[in-house]
Order: sequence, then structure tokens, then C-alpha cells
Amino acid sequence: MNHDTATVHEYFAKLGLDPEVANIYLALQEHGPQSLLQLSRNAKVERTRIYRLLDSLKEHYLIEEEELYKRKLYKAAPLTNLQILLSKREQQLLDLQAEMLRLHESAPTAESSVKTHVQFYQGEDGFRQMLWNQTNSTSENLTLLYENMQSKTNAAFFKRWVEKCNSKGLTSRSIVGNHFLSTQQAWYSQHQNERLKNWQGRQISDDVFAIRHSTVIYNDVVAYYDWKKNDIYGIEIYNQHIADGQRQIFELLWKLSKEYDDSALTA
Repeated sequence: MNHDTATVHEYFAKLGLDPEVANIYLALQEHGPQSLLQLSRNAKVERTRIYRLLDSLKEHYLIEEEELYKRKLYKAAPLTNLQILLSKREQQLLDLQAEMLRLHESAPTAESSVKTHVQFYQGEDGFRQMLWNQTNSTSENLTLLYENMQSKTNAAFFKRWVEKCNSKGLTSRSIVGNHFLSTQQAWYSQHQNERLKNWQGRQISDDVFAIRHSTVIYNDVVAYYDWKKNDIYGIEIYNQHIADGQRQIFELLWKLSKEYDDSALTA
């Protein structure tokens, strides 16, 4: 089956492939099995370059070779073969994340390091980085949640985040408001995904304390983030005294909040 030229070029570019690789693949799809000379003409690629580009297609499982008498034919492999490449890259990413964690845990802590540090984040990637930072927690995670995170991060990221938190045995308590409950109900009306194993939640009335953005407290960190349409920002404050003070405020609000049936929202 032939594919739209612009779509193939765009997808190959996202994979980091040379545009001429897409030209060769599309020429194979359009004209069928071809010799090297035919392929060079149909793809409009110089023969001096085509060997390297064919190696790239082989590396990505996008081309098949057929040996004939005194010559070789090339034909397009199914685009679904790219799943092999995507699986490899996914494993490489997981390996890099594990290595980064080992590097982080083994890094020496300098006594002369600055006691207070403030980190600013913007955009979707910055938001996800803040959430991933929470997986490095060695304390209980305390959160005031304006809305559920998976509706902003997408299900795939949320799945990896939950798996990471659960594998490390992290514990969390959250205080949520009315807006969180509505976003939670909207999400689970159409989705099913993994849940945090060690999580407790309580609801606080907007009349008692209106939650307008999300707050996370762990270790010596207090993180604030908000997502309003295209305005995405976050702030992390690294200071033990500030974190301890925010923990006291959280405990006061926890006493003022009430239990609610989370299973009813996610059924």
C-alpha cells in the first residue's frame, strides 16, 4: 500500500532519518522491486550516495534484498517494521533513565553547596520533568491537587510515572478540591490506567480552602505548577525550612478535609 509522500517524509524526519531515505523508500513503494541503477533514477539520488542511504534503510528494517543471477533487487519492507526500531529506542530510554538514577544516587553531596535553590520550568516538557523529579523522593509526597495530572501529561507518561512510583514504594497523600474531582471523573469515564498503590486522598471544600494550583512537598522541595491553556509553568524551591513549614500547613488542611470514595470516580 502506498503512503502519502508528505506524511512519510514528516515521520521519517521525526525519526532522525535523511530526507533522501524517505525518497528511496517511496520510490520502492511506487515502482516495486528495483536494481540499484533503477532505484537511483526513480528516487533521484546519486549512486555515490545511495549505498550509505540503503544501509540506513537496512538498519531500520525498511528494505528487503532479493538476490538474482548477477544482480540484486531491492524492495520496500512494511512500514510496521518500524515497531522494531521504536521498541529498541524505548528500551534505550529506559536504560538511560535507570543509568541517570544510578548517577544521581552515587553523586557526592558537597557540604559547601548552596542551601537554597529555585528552579523554574515552562512548557509541557518542563511540567513532565517536575513530575518525574518526584520519583526521586525519599519522603512521603504531600500534594494539593488542582486537577488530575494524566489529563495533561497523556496516558503513556502517566503509566511510566505510576510504575516508577510503585516500584520504589513511594507513599503519597493528596488533598483535592472540586475541580480535581470533575477532571478525575471526566478522565476515568473514558480511560483505564494504573493507580498509585500507596496513595490516600481527602477532599476539602472550596469554602474552606480553594485550591487554585497544584502544590507538591517532598524531601526538601516545595513545587508549584499550573496549567492554564497554553500558559504552563512550574517552580521548585529547595529549602528544608520552607518544606517543613509547608508540611505543617498541609497537615492542618488534612484535618479540615474529609474522606471521599475515590473508587466511585474511577469505576
